[in-house]
Amino acid sequence: MPLSHLDNTPPKFKPEKSPYNHNRFKWHIAKLTFWSFMFLGLILVFFIQSPSATSSSSSTSSDLTRRSLKTSSWGGPVWEKRVKSSARIRSRNGFSVLVTGAAGFVGTHVSVALKRRGDGVLGLDNFNDYYDPSLKRSRQALLERSGIFIVEGDINDDALLKKLFELIPFTHVMHLAAQAGVRYAMENPSSYVHSNIAGFVNLLEICKTANPQPAIVWASSSSVYGLNTKSPFSEKDRTDQPASLYAATKKAGEEIAHTYNHIYGLSLTGLRFFTVYGPWGRPDMAYFFFTRDILKGKAIPIFEAANHGTVARDFTYIDDIVKGCLGALDTAEKSTGSGGKKRGPAQLRVFNLGNTSPVPVSDLVGILERLLKVKARRMVTKLPRNGDVPFTHANISLARREFGYRPTTDLQTGLKKFVRWYVSYYGTGKKSDQ
Repeated sequence: MPLSHLDNTPPKFKPEKSPYNHNRFKWHIAKLTFWSFMFLGLILVFFIQSPSATSSSSSTSSDLTRRSLKTSSWGGPVWEKRVKSSARIRSRNGFSVLVTGAAGFVGTHVSVALKRRGDGVLGLDNFNDYYDPSLKRSRQALLERSGIFIVEGDINDDALLKKLFELIPFTHVMHLAAQAGVRYAMENPSSYVHSNIAGFVNLLEICKTANPQPAIVWASSSSVYGLNTKSPFSEKDRTDQPASLYAATKKAGEEIAHTYNHIYGLSLTGLRFFTVYGPWGRPDMAYFFFTRDILKGKAIPIFEAANHGTVARDFTYIDDIVKGCLGALDTAEKSTGSGGKKRGPAQLRVFNLGNTSPVPVSDLVGILERLLKVKARRMVTKLPRNGDVPFTHANISLARREFGYRPTTDLQTGLKKFVRWYVSYYGTGKKSDQ
């Protein structure tokens, strides 16, 4: 539209003097007033309902990305004192370790083991509600009794991470924070990208500029093997056919680690966990909700693969996983960068941590039946197309050679310990609703 058109003045007109025009003018004024009030009302409603004006408790369960960044306040002399006390090394040649996801299942057990041997340990967790946060709070209380402080915060909060690294010259980072679960990725895919990719990158960005740069051990997953049919799964096998978004984000994490190792000299060790179970475990895992539902008399789904094939998992007890995590940490070489610049080649490794003995899920249920002394109501159904794979089986020869990883707990023994914990924590049904 030419500018000259906007400058044209409207033609003059002579208003007609009639009752009809006067009433029509009054009607236009009333209509304009009505819509003005409606517009102002909508603006008011928008601001009242906007995320910035509501508390984090009003966020929807699908908006984990926004909620996870709304963490408790941090900073101040008292807070800094707790951070420094928790991270203080108490043994000769000990490490100072930042454990992300410290209120999680693996994070809790690893943190306690590190503290017990005299390492300085500081936890970080955002306490999201992917599963019952009260279980995470109970783990937090357990850690506090061991002298471990958990900072409530998100790995995407770079200001918080920078502050932690200013206060503590961490020698190592045990990065266990992640959005877990294969099936949930179909409901809330953005939470996986937010945590497993963006969060990992943010952490590595902080680590690359830290002085000294820490060595990093992080949790990958056996899910990266995806549609691989070669058994047992070896670190040399292809991992470019993920069967779920969760698997894809974990595979992306391995590629991101390679990049930061190559460019910035960060020492990085990835651990591919195989179906970890045990006390203080995750309620979304089959062994956990099978136990709950068997005690409540509910039917439990027993999946079968195509052509009535067996679905099996390489169940790995938590204590064996902890030994693997500490072994990887102890053999991790120092990063070679300084101030965000690489000074020389740095260590980059990936290890399987499994039990090497796949067990059919139907056998898992049989063991639980004997331990609980309750007959399960089995409901055999086809394995759904939700990212689950028919079987997993770890080749652990590389971890055995590099740091002596040797799992010692069979499924019967491990489940006995889990059931003992479950009954002591939840009872036999009254408190087991998740």
